[in-house]
Parts: sequence; C-alpha cells; structure tokens
Amino acid sequence: MSLTAALVERAAALGFNRLGVLPAGPARRLDAYLRWLAAGMHGEMGYLARPDRLARRRDPGVILPGVRSMVVAGLDYYTADLPHQLAADPARGRFSNYAWGVDYHEVMTPRLEALAAWLRAQAGGETVSSRVYVDTGALLERDHAEAAGLGFTGKNTMLIDPRRGSWFFLGVLLTTLPLDYGLPAKPASAVSPPQPSCGTCTRCLAACPTAAFPAPYVLDARRCISYLTIELKGWVPRELRPLMGNWVYGCDVCQLVCPFNRFARPVGETAFYPMDWDAAAPPLLALLALDEAAFARRYAGSPVRRIKRARLVRNACIAAGNWGSEMAAPALIALLDDGEPLVRGHAAWALHRIGGPATQAALSTALATETDNDVRRELAGG
Repeated sequence: MSLTAALVERAAALGFNRLGVLPAGPARRLDAYLRWLAAGMHGEMGYLARPDRLARRRDPGVILPGVRSMVVAGLDYYTADLPHQLAADPARGRFSNYAWGVDYHEVMTPRLEALAAWLRAQAGGETVSSRVYVDTGALLERDHAEAAGLGFTGKNTMLIDPRRGSWFFLGVLLTTLPLDYGLPAKPASAVSPPQPSCGTCTRCLAACPTAAFPAPYVLDARRCISYLTIELKGWVPRELRPLMGNWVYGCDVCQLVCPFNRFARPVGETAFYPMDWDAAAPPLLALLALDEAAFARRYAGSPVRRIKRARLVRNACIAAGNWGSEMAAPALIALLDDGEPLVRGHAAWALHRIGGPATQAALSTALATETDNDVRRELAGG
C-alpha cells in the first residue's frame, strides 16, 4: 500500500468522511477571487484582502516553506431536518445547521493534527513539516477541495459532493512530503462517479431571501444573511433587515433547496447533534433576555460564541421585528437601556415594526436621553 492510500485509510479511521490530495500551489480560481475582492463583495472582511494573506494564497510556500502537498479532508455534519413547525415559527430564531452542536473547529482541528503527526511518523528519519487549518488559513479551501476530487462547485458557491450534498466541513493539511496525487479521493472500496454539475438548476439563486447572488457562482457577501448575522460587526443595513426573516446565526436557504442535498444522511458524529430543538431554533424571547453571563454559559463550546452576546441579540432584535408580535415588545423595550448601542438601536427598529402606543411611548422616552447618534436615528425611525 502506498503512503497516500494508507493516509486515506488513516483519515477514515479518524472519522473523516472524505479525503483528497493534490500538489501544493495556488487555487485555480485565484483570479476570480481577486476580482471578487476588487468588486468589494467581501464587505467588511478586510482581512481577506490583506497583502500578507494574498501572498499566502498566491504561494502556499509562504505559509510553509518547502511545502509539497495539500491534503484536504471533509467531515459531514448533517444531522436532521428542522421540523417544519419550528422552522416556520416566527417566534423562534434559526441557527444554521452547522451551529447546532459543538464548534466544528474543536472537532476537526485535533483530528487534522493527529493526521499530520501520523504522516510525519511515516517519514522515518526524514524531517517533515506540516500545518493544519480549519477555515483559519489564507487558503481557498473549496477550490483546492474541488481540485482534489471532493466535489464540484455549485452556483451557490458551495462545494457539492454529488452523492452526499454540501453539508460537510473542510480542513487542509499542508506537508513537505510528496504524495501520490493520482489516487481517488475516497477509500479504495468507493467508486467515484463522473462529476456532475448544477446544469440548468437555479433553485439556490432564486431562493436567496436577500438576492445575494448577482450571478451564478458569485456571492455578494454584503447581502448574504450568514455574513450579516456573523461577520458584520456593526449595523445591519435597514433595507436588508426585513429580508432576513428569523435567521439569527447563519443561513441555510441555498443549501436547503439544493437537489443534491436530498442524498444527505444523518452522521454518526454525535458532537454535531443539537441537545434539543431549542438549540437549533431558540425562542426569540429567550435570546432577547440573554445577558453576558447567560450567553457565556449557553454558548460555551458552540460556534455561536464567536459573535459574542451583542451581535446575537442584535440579530434576535431583527428577527423579533420581522415577527412583529406585541409579545416581543416588553423584552425589546427593556433593551432600549442596554449597554450596547448596537443592541439599543436594533431594538428600536424592531419596536417601530411592532408599533402601538406603548412602544411609541417607550421610544420617545429613550430618545429624550439617548446620546449615541446612530441609536437616536433608529429611535426616531429614520
């Protein structure tokens, strides 16, 4: 058995569902990525355009001198469909499927490190260096994964395995070892069918609530609900708030409508399962009531913790405004005194959406003492 074939089997033993190898080099679509940056579609994610990161994307040898090979590993995370009655309940917030359980970085990274250690051990006396990343490095993981045979790029920019859909994480292992790049990206017992494509299907493009796809295979992050709820640190554009529905952490719409995802099967990885359905679609009133201590307790070990309490409550305020129920008014009125301007302002927007004499009185009272100009504009309804 060759080293690469043994690597595939070792990755499977560590729990990875798929693995591919390819020579180290720049992503094939790097030019398209640079055009995307030039168009400003990365929004406020300025780190993506930093010169040092661009240098690494152009040459992975900047990351790991002497790098010879890239190993791309995938781990499925699909567990179940959210029951329709919960998904359609505007009184609940929705989390992207990948955030229902444990933070995937905590699952993927140790396994990649273990795979790297195993690979170094196979080299005998040869000095081998390696680096591992789980969407934290200056690499275009999906493009490298496609080149390694793990799937094809869909019109929603997701990597799609034609046999299992797109519900899987990616991690990359860089190594100075040369590998056999001709082996299939699946265990030897698997047969890889010819790669299909999206064909004429445009379901994902049509279903996007915020029209975040200006063209097939192009995502304008500035309009993407995942960007707005997770990456955007400041004020959500007013014109996009009504389009966000009840998504409060990420968005799965373009994957939920993808025909290939009908082939997804629940994974055996118990870490990705929600403790209960409230973990996948929590009541908005519970989210609006979170203070710092409660947020820290509830989301310890979850990917949700990365956006911190203020952004999650901001997102819940938007969802509550879209709900439009007077039941949310007391919790939103209480947030007009919150220590975070971001929370106060989005709570004000939601109260304007709900309307009514009590909310108008609360907004007027808050406006009389508010000093932050951005919050004052929201309180005034403009």
